[in-house]
Amino acid sequence: MTDSAIAPSKSATLPAGTLSCIHHIALNVKDMAASRHFYGEILGLHELRGAEVPETLKDLVAAGKVANFRLPDGLILDLFGEPDLLPPDADPTQQFTRANHMAFGIAPEQFDQAVTVLKQQNVAIDHGPVSRPTGRGIYFYDPDGFLLEIRCDPT
Repeated sequence: MTDSAIAPSKSATLPAGTLSCIHHIALNVKDMAASRHFYGEILGLHELRGAEVPETLKDLVAAGKVANFRLPDGLILDLFGEPDLLPPDADPTQQFTRANHMAFGIAPEQFDQAVTVLKQQNVAIDHGPVSRPTGRGIYFYDPDGFLLEIRCDPT
């Protein structure tokens, strides 16, 4: 390991505020149809179609290997079909990636409705709803066992 890898140069850093947002999150999914239904129908995310699909992904989307969703704040969620990819542990409570979970924000007055929908759709709940000084949350799994949260700020 070189000295520069241990102590990077101060001149090689980005100024605070340069990165403005998270542009997109990409998840590998085993069953594209189940994941599209989960994120599009159950969670109500807008799936990009036609001219909305980025030019670089049009062929993959047409082949059913990628699906893209846009959240109201502009964040893009990309799903990449990887039917042969298995997590190291079939038990979703055993963390299998460096990512811990992904949280979706919701208005406080819509939180209870979201919990009801998750339960009515028999979505696997990890825990919650929980109430904290920072708000309320419920943790649940997508069809591939990735931990998700729906949370709201305190009222």
